[in-house]
Amino acid sequence: KTSEDRLKVHKMNKKVLRKQLRAQHTLMRHEGIKCISHATQSLVISNAGLGNGMSRHQLLRIVEEYGLVETLLMPPNKPYSFVKYGTTEEAKKAFDALNGKEVTLEDFGQNIVLYINFVEKVFWQNAVPTSLPPGLMVIEKIISPEEERRMLESIDWIGDEDTQNAEKTLKHRRVKHFGYEFCYDNNNVDKDKPLPGGLPEICDLFLEKCLKQGYIKHKPDQLTVNQYEPGQGIPPHIDTHSAFEDEIISLSLGAEIVMDFKHPDGRTVAIMLPRCSLLVMAGESRYLWTHGITPRKYDVIQASELGQKVGTITADVGDLTLNRRGTRTSFTFRKVRRSPCNCFYPSVCDSQKGQQTQVQPSFPHSEMEASKLEQEYVHKVYEEIARHFSSTRHSPWPRIVEFLRSLPKGSIVADVGCGNGKYLGINEDLYMIGCDRSKNLVDICGEKNFQAFVCDALSVPICSGSCDACISIAVIHHFSTAERRLAAIRELARLLRPGGTALIYVWAMEQEYKNQKSKYLKEKSGSKDKEEEIGTGTTQRLLSDQMPNNSSQDSACSDRLLNDSKDKGCDAKAVTGSRLPVHTNRTSFHSQDMLVPWHLKGDTEKKGGGVSTTSFPAGLKEMQDLSSVFHRYYHVFCEGELEASCRLLDCVRVQKSYYDQGNWCVVLEKL
Repeated sequence: KTSEDRLKVHKMNKKVLRKQLRAQHTLMRHEGIKCISHATQSLVISNAGLGNGMSRHQLLRIVEEYGLVETLLMPPNKPYSFVKYGTTEEAKKAFDALNGKEVTLEDFGQNIVLYINFVEKVFWQNAVPTSLPPGLMVIEKIISPEEERRMLESIDWIGDEDTQNAEKTLKHRRVKHFGYEFCYDNNNVDKDKPLPGGLPEICDLFLEKCLKQGYIKHKPDQLTVNQYEPGQGIPPHIDTHSAFEDEIISLSLGAEIVMDFKHPDGRTVAIMLPRCSLLVMAGESRYLWTHGITPRKYDVIQASELGQKVGTITADVGDLTLNRRGTRTSFTFRKVRRSPCNCFYPSVCDSQKGQQTQVQPSFPHSEMEASKLEQEYVHKVYEEIARHFSSTRHSPWPRIVEFLRSLPKGSIVADVGCGNGKYLGINEDLYMIGCDRSKNLVDICGEKNFQAFVCDALSVPICSGSCDACISIAVIHHFSTAERRLAAIRELARLLRPGGTALIYVWAMEQEYKNQKSKYLKEKSGSKDKEEEIGTGTTQRLLSDQMPNNSSQDSACSDRLLNDSKDKGCDAKAVTGSRLPVHTNRTSFHSQDMLVPWHLKGDTEKKGGGVSTTSFPAGLKEMQDLSSVFHRYYHVFCEGELEASCRLLDCVRVQKSYYDQGNWCVVLEKL
């Protein structure tokens, strides 16, 4: 080479080194990923991620040229990926060949330069697997390809502009209305001005099928047809409550797409809607979660399913890739509402917003808000209802007793969230100590000569590694964010010695499992004294969050009544009609996060502080003397959610998991 060539190569190498170092600093500063100088089996490849247009297929083809690839991780929306080779020599070979190499993104036609660094190991903490929002279903292959073709051909996008089919070209899509026009200026329909012609005839057979299968209860009378080209979408929104009834169904034609759902507390769920599938939104998913389609030309999908599998797009970084969007047409059917909406979500309901006169609890968006919510709707409530609550907690649950009796003689056991101490005396061969956030419940433990003290389940003043076992019964479901629930599990793990075990019970979203109703649902018409003996094992309450089970007497009408009295309940007052829905006791859950009523018996009420009686509508005043109503916050767990949270901790393994009378349960072992 000439000296000029050598100088050019030298400058290029310096530039690559500078960019490589910048990539190191960026990864450390923003992601906490530390790059190292010596060679290992693992590499991080900057500029080659899903976030900047690199598909899994293309990157795998590039890195496989240099050896056996054991792992390829592509985090969602990140501009980098991790690769682990079978040997360090293969990784070194890839490093030398790819660092500073320019490649063309196949799906975009754009040139990028790869910058490579070694890392100690390939790692990425997957997010907790998400479940579908409550009330949401996706039914695959609801129609045949021939039916799809006929439905698409029935829409004339180039027809007479003067027709009253309300065809519009919006910024993000083309839209056509049938039955009633949806007015985007006020997000509602003019119920007195139906469009001529009604719904297309071709939709009749399809809607009859939906009615027969039980996907909808009433035949829709409004249809909106949307057509999306790649790169188009629809902003996040909730269909106006006052405009349409509960069930909303949407048929996806022409191409698959990913739809994004978001809960008010910040949780997001990306859901794949395959071609010829039907999306059904009812209950919480229809009234509370926003849904929308992000304008983009590619979706991040599960690579193994090629974008065709129904369900959520999980953050499995070992199985994500990009999928080019096609032209999608959606047929969204709705039933126009003829009376005001009276749903359980007044904070987002236009029919009920004018009725909210006082500040009410909402889903927490920060650590401070979460702590305040739990203080008002967990801690203060249990202080007030402690005596009455304890009187309903007397029968130990068999499988919890079995766990305690299986422990070796002399084991040190901590009951975190011990309540009235129901489990502290089960096995006299154990050294058991309890703790609870409620002083009044701890006092009841003292009256029974049990050892217990007051503390927070997130910070237990017991030495790390000092316990042979721990139990947490109906506690963790009282924490109001996923981070705080995980922190409670982490605190249990901290207390355990290596090899020690922890038993955790939380209230389940699924109160009917394998065609069997839980004890909670079965006791709906039970006696007053059994009102609270819900299916969790007892000890429940306190600092955690599960098991809203106990609610109290037969309160079939309590939801409606409570929704009228909306009181934020500063000192554990009755709270109704809040942004958090109020659950109807002894019924199935329609929301994972809610307020569960507790009716305090008059003869157990304490000196008035913090007690607020429910105000009743005219004609039901005689009910006012029955009880004072308190509301406790709960997060009920979906199947697999508790195990997934536990697996985020690398210091424990799930030894066993099971369902027990309306509760999800796990046994953890400290590694």
